Amino acid sequence: MKTRLILFISFIGQFSLAQNNKPRVSGDTIRGIQNMESVVVKGLRAQDAPNNTTVNKTALNSKNFGQDMPTLLEFTPSVVTTSDAGAGIGYSGLRIRGVDASRINVTINGVPVNDPESHDVYWVNMPDLVGSIENMQVQRGVGSSTNGAAAFGASVNIKTNDLRPQPAARIDFSGGSFGTLRGTLQASTGLLNNRFSLDARLSEIRSGGYLDRASADLRSLALTATYLTPKSIWKAVVLNGAERTYQAWYGTPESRYRSDEQGMLDYAARNGLSAAETQNLLQSGRTYNYYTYANQVDNYNQDNYQLHFIHRFSSKLDLNLAAHYTYGRGYYEEYRTQDELSDYGLAPVVVGTDSIMSSDLIRRRWLDNHFVGIVYGLNYQLKPNWKLTLGGAANRYTGLHFGQIIWAQFASNSQIYDRYYENDANKSELSTYLKSNYSKNGWDLQLDLQYRGIAYSFLGVDQVSGVLADVTQNVQYHFFNPKLAFAKLLGSNKLFGSVGIANREPVRRDFRESTPQNRPLPERMYDAELAYRMAFKRWTTQANLFLMYYQDQLVLTGQINDVGGYTRTNVDQSYRAGLELEFAYQLSQNWRLQGATTLSQNKVMNFVEYVDVYLDEAPYYTQAQITHGTTDLAFSPNFIHTLGLQYQPTAALSLALQSKYVSRQYLDNTSNVARSLDPFTFTNFICNYKVKQNFAKEMEIGLLVNNLFNALYANNGYTFSYQYGGLTTTENFYYPQAGRHFLLKMNIQF
Repeated sequence: MKTRLILFISFIGQFSLAQNNKPRVSGDTIRGIQNMESVVVKGLRAQDAPNNTTVNKTALNSKNFGQDMPTLLEFTPSVVTTSDAGAGIGYSGLRIRGVDASRINVTINGVPVNDPESHDVYWVNMPDLVGSIENMQVQRGVGSSTNGAAAFGASVNIKTNDLRPQPAARIDFSGGSFGTLRGTLQASTGLLNNRFSLDARLSEIRSGGYLDRASADLRSLALTATYLTPKSIWKAVVLNGAERTYQAWYGTPESRYRSDEQGMLDYAARNGLSAAETQNLLQSGRTYNYYTYANQVDNYNQDNYQLHFIHRFSSKLDLNLAAHYTYGRGYYEEYRTQDELSDYGLAPVVVGTDSIMSSDLIRRRWLDNHFVGIVYGLNYQLKPNWKLTLGGAANRYTGLHFGQIIWAQFASNSQIYDRYYENDANKSELSTYLKSNYSKNGWDLQLDLQYRGIAYSFLGVDQVSGVLADVTQNVQYHFFNPKLAFAKLLGSNKLFGSVGIANREPVRRDFRESTPQNRPLPERMYDAELAYRMAFKRWTTQANLFLMYYQDQLVLTGQINDVGGYTRTNVDQSYRAGLELEFAYQLSQNWRLQGATTLSQNKVMNFVEYVDVYLDEAPYYTQAQITHGTTDLAFSPNFIHTLGLQYQPTAALSLALQSKYVSRQYLDNTSNVARSLDPFTFTNFICNYKVKQNFAKEMEIGLLVNNLFNALYANNGYTFSYQYGGLTTTENFYYPQAGRHFLLKMNIQF
């Protein structure tokens, strides 16, 4: 089961509180007690640099038609997004510089969103999150010390809405292709009696998805209450998300993706598809979805509670403290055909003289989890140009993993809701960091030292490659993550540089599908960045060189370990190295051109592949070892380019074209073109218009045409190969993206 956890804890960096228009604390300001920014994550964000991109609320709202957050970040430098359902609603993800989601540290107000066990981020559990965002920073490379899993190549830091000084309300509607509908209501009391405010958001999004049956039913609720005193801020936040998404995880076989009818028939024969499954494959076209069971859904709910306290002791010292609790629970349900009863711990069914060893059945795989902890920060202004920050966190996670059989054609000795496996995981984390920021003569220097300790245990029986196994283990890790960064002003230009080390523990699957004897090692990355920014009257440009060198990076090799799992294996040496270029040019008062290019090499040295070999006689199965030498890292394109043209003839009307090109991506680490995603290009068109009217503060309508020129492409996939009779068979699977489709929106502000 894909474990998922969302936790929202605000670690608040410097904030400002003003009274009688006299600033009380430096930082982002509240100008007068009726104009307050409640939460600012400054202490955990990296300094302004070309490897950082900040996206503000205005830019996010202009692109927000109800799609998931990764889709809204599509045109951020070095980003490639994915969508299982093909239209950006449902299960979506992003990679940055080829770095996958489990290595991207995501925080909301400085607090980890990554699942503590899998390290993944499930944006589907945060529908319409953009409605609660003030701004966000996307950082490439090793980031500033944060809570949660180490930023192992990239980080996304989200800052929630500022406090609104005046009462306000907003209504958002959008709809369009694939039956997509979205409704959002927001309201704020403003600041009452110079002390208290309450903000609320309620959202619902529904979509049929581009792929067959790939529907999504998403709901979310956000409540924020803030109370002010002359020296303190109290803030309580409740966030709730609920999703019910039809599964589109299986992918589309290459023969179906390329409309190869004979290839589809061969695929059906090789994989034992039934007559009905074969007809579904042949007749579905590009929107094929393997799953046809009506309730093949992912169903998950979460409740998040947080309480923040910010206190100013003096003009030099302030404290930030947050307590949090998250409760998440849910399952995914699936129909299974002719599974072995023994895989569920069930006895054969005896009918007369026959023993029935397998059965069709329906199962649910559950996660019931709890996350509790505290986050703190102490900021001290030692001198006007020298600041020290001491911070950290202590968190405890409990995840209850179990599977249920809710129906079986041959039930054997099972009862409804019997648990066929139970595995309880506990993870404790203690981290602390010390930062020093020093400025003099145009130089900005930052030293960042972090310690992170982890204790992780999981107890009980789980399924490994379809077989029940005792996976009980206990592990502990101690990591030291140092970083050093500088910036130097050179007139209107700026030079940047940084070096850092990040360490990261293996994820739950790595542990679950291994024993202590073959347990993988932690990963380590050395990151170096050197950048230069130039600013002129009508244009800006910047360049960033980067080198991300890995020791013991975990990659899939096809090797099966001693518990029968296709686990990830440590490779001694690998790297990502490249150049990121960005530019913006104001062609005229109404026209603006901007773009970004990433050129990179992403390599693993001395890669060895393992391929399953099936035999006609004992031992019937073995593995072949193939040495490839230096190869390309999977899902790491060498060339990404975006180009945008914006035209704003009036203050009320804005038109924009945005195009993106992504070069070839390999599905594994063999550099085999036959196992790759073809290069693709697509273009989006956005139009926003503010309507003149008298009944509301502002009314805006918008049109989004995705994939304007109807490009047919896939941005994600997977592959596996095997040998039989001296022949190698490769099965590729892709996730097709929708052709031309549109969304309309209207928002009204009061």
